[in-house]
Amino acid sequence: MTAYADFYRRSIDDRDGFWAEEAKAIDWQTPPQQVCDYSNPPFARWFVGGTTNLCHNAVDRHLATRADQAALIAVSTETNTERVYTFTELHAEVQRMAAALKELGVQKGDRVLIYMPMIAEAAFAMLACARIGAIHSVVFGGFASGSLASRIEDSEPKVIVSSDGGSRGGKVVEYKPLLDEAIKLSSYKPSAVLLADRKLCAMNIVAGRDHLWKALREKHLNTVVPCEWVEATHPSYTLYTSGTTGKPKGVQRDTGGYAVALAASMKHIYCGNAGETYFSTSDIGWVVGHSYIIYGPLIAGMATIMYEGLPIRPDGGIWWSLVEKYKVTVMFSAPTAVRVLKKQDPALLTKYDLSSLRALFLAGEPLDEPTAQWISDSLKKPIIDNYWQTETGWPILGIANGVEHKASKFGSPGVAMYGYDVQLLDENTGERLTGANQKGVVAIEGPLPPGCMQTVWRDDARFINTYWKSIPGKLVYSTFDWGVRDEDGYFFILGRTDDVINVAGHRLGTREIEEAISSHPNISEVAVVGVADQLKGQVAVAFAVVRDASGLVDEAARAKLEAEVMKVVDNTIGAVGRPARVRFVSVLPKTRSGKLLRRAIQAVCEGRDAGDLTTMEDPAALEQIRDSVQ
Repeated sequence: MTAYADFYRRSIDDRDGFWAEEAKAIDWQTPPQQVCDYSNPPFARWFVGGTTNLCHNAVDRHLATRADQAALIAVSTETNTERVYTFTELHAEVQRMAAALKELGVQKGDRVLIYMPMIAEAAFAMLACARIGAIHSVVFGGFASGSLASRIEDSEPKVIVSSDGGSRGGKVVEYKPLLDEAIKLSSYKPSAVLLADRKLCAMNIVAGRDHLWKALREKHLNTVVPCEWVEATHPSYTLYTSGTTGKPKGVQRDTGGYAVALAASMKHIYCGNAGETYFSTSDIGWVVGHSYIIYGPLIAGMATIMYEGLPIRPDGGIWWSLVEKYKVTVMFSAPTAVRVLKKQDPALLTKYDLSSLRALFLAGEPLDEPTAQWISDSLKKPIIDNYWQTETGWPILGIANGVEHKASKFGSPGVAMYGYDVQLLDENTGERLTGANQKGVVAIEGPLPPGCMQTVWRDDARFINTYWKSIPGKLVYSTFDWGVRDEDGYFFILGRTDDVINVAGHRLGTREIEEAISSHPNISEVAVVGVADQLKGQVAVAFAVVRDASGLVDEAARAKLEAEVMKVVDNTIGAVGRPARVRFVSVLPKTRSGKLLRRAIQAVCEGRDAGDLTTMEDPAALEQIRDSVQ
């Protein structure tokens, strides 16, 4: 047995003993009386009887030893501003925000919806909610009014914290009109709206409802707001994730289990130390932004960078310049961002001093081997993929180099992380697949470890039926992802169980075909979808972005490249995996968080309505798909 194998085994076999040890990393006002109550599966209650506070653990407890150290570094290349807040300054700002929320009537257990760009005030609002025991619900900034309205209706916030606007690529995105429209559409009305005025655009202020943050902040410059000690099981936040059907699901997270899970992950997985700097390029509207921009790094006593802007503006070296300037030791990004950077001037990767950086972590979508190899060769730093979900809050699969150094395998997010009893199950029989390279549904035996979702907000039945009842005859948590595990225990994710293509009886994961196509030297990105076919049931159709389009001058040149790509697939997977067509586009349709809109692509190919596209980054991308299939 190796060190990590022993560590992992103990987390499964001596669950309570293991997590009791990890719980010592955070401050408790009242120590837990019971580590895990799993008397009502699948509902797990962690650290029962303990009281704590997320804001105390992220901010207050560091004042004694690192009051003057950088805590929050807010950088915007959209407004050309940069501001470093020490732990002392962050503590003061969070109390001002907490006092403002309390003045607007927010009490323990109330919801506060946060609809904000990537600015410091958004972090103050999240931490202020945690401070007073309110439940925050962050909605990705720039979500369209209809999507925002559905989240307002479900969470019923007493107060909404927002801003006049954000900016993306130098273009102002007006938040206030979207918010006003959402409130109009929603059957539930908040009692107050708190607004940060960035002077990006004019705001229509609704008398009696809308309040300016600047005025309330001035009023509470010296107001002291103590932390509200809450039960470990008290909800800290809800975060909405799209369902395959119906309204978005409010993933509900606890307080104590989340704090313990994040503290453990910072030590064992991300190897971040107090006094260092962490840079996650995500957005607070997504789970990575919650866990690894706001809470995780601050709990660990690190400075955290909050970045508003694009990875290529002013140029493709902006992120690396921040690594140099703030001596970033741990960086976290997404494969999509790396593929964007792949198209930039390679000299930008060697222009800056990256000696402080120990590792680049990637998650959010499968990391294909060619992309991993490229960024590894370019940075000459460890590239560590990990795999998790909004629902889990921290990695299911990864590499715990803080326990024992293990090599990354490109294309694999790693091995099962401690606390997760990860299994591969036959989707039809529920049988556990124990052999190497057997394909099954990635599932987790209950209880889910600390930090994972408690339930779906106000809908326990949906929590059970969605996540725990999809495998016949078993009460296990389904990730809805296909995977295989190699002889070394490394998992490879093959795509969603609902993104499987069945071609003439052969089941193919879109990921497998995409990986093959992206290994062609002139392909930078690809999306594969299953399209209905009269003869074969479904056929795979690929949409690829070429690295150098100068050679695609006519139909013959396109046909030549298409044939080359087909050959690559033949050689990698076999003829069974060959797509019916490979179509070349300049951009793929994605959400603003960088996820490919495969369902929308599939719908366009099949002549169906593409559905809700409120999260789409660039509507012209889907038009390109439409034009190419016509």
